[in-house]
Amino acid sequence: MSWQQQWQESFKDIDALLAYLNLSSHEVHALKQAHDFPLKVPLAFAERMQKGDPNDPLLAQILPVSQELQLVPGYNNDPLAENDANPLPGLLHKYHGRVLLTLSGACAVHCRYCFRRHFPYEKNNPGSKGWEPVFEYLAAHPDIQEVILSGGDPLSVSDAIFGRFVQQLEAIPSIKYLRIHTRFPIMIPARITDEFVRILSETRFRTTMVLHSNHANEWDETLISPLKQLRTAGVTLLNQAVLLRGVNDNTQTLIDLSYRLYDYGIMPYYLHLLDKVSGASHFEISKPKAVEFIRNMIAILPGYLVPKLVYEAPHRKSKIPVDLGMDHA
Repeated sequence: MSWQQQWQESFKDIDALLAYLNLSSHEVHALKQAHDFPLKVPLAFAERMQKGDPNDPLLAQILPVSQELQLVPGYNNDPLAENDANPLPGLLHKYHGRVLLTLSGACAVHCRYCFRRHFPYEKNNPGSKGWEPVFEYLAAHPDIQEVILSGGDPLSVSDAIFGRFVQQLEAIPSIKYLRIHTRFPIMIPARITDEFVRILSETRFRTTMVLHSNHANEWDETLISPLKQLRTAGVTLLNQAVLLRGVNDNTQTLIDLSYRLYDYGIMPYYLHLLDKVSGASHFEISKPKAVEFIRNMIAILPGYLVPKLVYEAPHRKSKIPVDLGMDHA
C-alpha cells in the first residue's frame, strides 16, 4: 500500500488494536473514550509490539489509559507557553535565528505524552494559501537563518505540497538551513518516497532531519533503505527521545537505543525530560533519576553516543541543559 493508504488504515479503535495484540482493556487500564486526543497508530508500528505483553514499551507510548484523566498540579494544556510565541497562524518564534512552522496539524501517530496534544492546530493550519504572510515575516526578519518544520508532522502533507513549500522558501535568501522534525519514517517507512528524497537532494538548504524514537524496539529492517536514501541525499539524521516511565526508564534501554540509532546511521541528539502537559503525568521521571541514567551512559558509551539531557521551560530562549554534577562526582 502507499504511505497514504497505510496512514488512513491506522488503528483508531482501541478494541481493535488490543485484539490485534491479544490483550484486554482490563490488562492495560485502557481509556475507552479519548475523544480529545484519540488513538492513532499505524499497523507498521503495531507490528513491532510484542503481542500478549501489556507492558510493551511501544504500546505504552500510544495507548490511552485511565491515568490521563488525573488532574495533577503543575500540569497544564500549554506547558511551554507556546501561545505567547505565535505571531502568525502556523508560525512559532521562540528562539533566536530560527522559527518553527506547522505545515499540518496531523501526525503519523498520537503519542500520549505529546506536549502539543492540546495545541490549537485549528488556528495554526494556514494551508498553502496562508503561506504568504509567513514568507513575508521571514523576509522581514533576515536574522532568521533556519526554518524548523515540526508537529503536526510536516511529512503528513503530500510530496507536491512539501516540494512547493520548499521551492517558495528557497526564494528567501536569508534562510540557509531547513530542519524537519518527524516520526513518519519510523511509523510508516514508505513515507520516504523517491520524490521526497529528490526534493531534499536538490534543495540549496543544508537539511537536517530529527527523528523521534524512544526505544530500540521501534527499529527494524524496513527502515534501512529509506534512511540510506536520506543519507545519500545529504540529509543529516539526528534523533531526539523523551525520557518516559514504563518505556525507557533504565540505563540499559537507553544504551541499547543509542547503539541501535548509530547502527542505522543516526546520531543521538537530545534526551528530553517530560514536558508537563495535562494527561501525561504518569510518564514523569525525576530529574535526579535522569541524571543518574546519563552519568551511567557516560561511563559506558563513547561520547558521541550520549544524548544531551535537556528540558524546556516557558519563555526561555533555548532548551536548557541539565546539570550532571560531574565536577563534584
